[in-house]
Amino acid sequence: MPTPRGGGLAIAVAATLGFSVLAMFGVLDLRSFMALLGGIAVAIVGFLDDGHQVSVKVRLSVHLLSALWALSWLRGLPPLQIGEELIDPGYAGYALGAVGIVWALNLFNFMDGVDGIAASEAVFVAVAAAWILTGDKESAWSSASVVFGAACGGFLLWNWPPARIFMGDVGSGYLGFAIAVLAIMATRDNPVALFVWLIAGAVFFVDATVTLVRRFVRGERVYEAHRSHAYQWLSRRWGSHLRVVMAVLFVNIGWLLPCAWVAARHPSIAAWMVLVAFGPVLIAAMIAGAGLKEVRAGAD
Repeated sequence: MPTPRGGGLAIAVAATLGFSVLAMFGVLDLRSFMALLGGIAVAIVGFLDDGHQVSVKVRLSVHLLSALWALSWLRGLPPLQIGEELIDPGYAGYALGAVGIVWALNLFNFMDGVDGIAASEAVFVAVAAAWILTGDKESAWSSASVVFGAACGGFLLWNWPPARIFMGDVGSGYLGFAIAVLAIMATRDNPVALFVWLIAGAVFFVDATVTLVRRFVRGERVYEAHRSHAYQWLSRRWGSHLRVVMAVLFVNIGWLLPCAWVAARHPSIAAWMVLVAFGPVLIAAMIAGAGLKEVRAGAD
């Protein structure tokens, strides 16, 4: 059946309105609010790309400028705790943070290939991080994270397999941007928070990165559309979007959530827990076929 695209615009609008209310009541500070507003530019270029294809250079330029906008308001990447040491990236944090934000928003675009997967991942990451890192305490970033998760959850009701509306680039790019900025905001309060967010989003980070690297090594144009992510191989083998989404949720809740909890409760090993959490996910992605060359019908 014909399915409308660009429905992710609803997430961007609802989340921005929610952030505005939080700022209006003093829950969200001005710097954090302005940083999150950078997602509007990402959503706009995504919306234009959904209707009329926008060049890669223009999209990446907007993504980079939006990332630098957010980092300028947040004053770069905050100090990170690695082991017992607190490491301040200084000015290098702007470069690292920009790369991280741009990669996060693009990987959500890459991973938005089956019904419900991107929206459900965003809900899990945002709510899990807020719950693990704050518990019963209230903070500006956690309130914003819950508002963002609620906006994604509202959309998920319409995007759950079989989807009645598609997210489009307007939504997937905004999701990745918001999650990356919220993670940086959380790290200002807790120097191991970034590791918790990385662990929570391991399925997307691993699948997208492994696929990109494998395609790059083969000399393929990594920015062109393809169907070689692990989740895409699984959806074809299983013949079901729903089974793929449920498998991702199972990994998130059964493995990554406990790993993220351990990282938050034991800061001295938080960085190492990223490797522990990513390991099995990496193996599973490789077995599932992340980045394997597609063999199309009629090809030699």
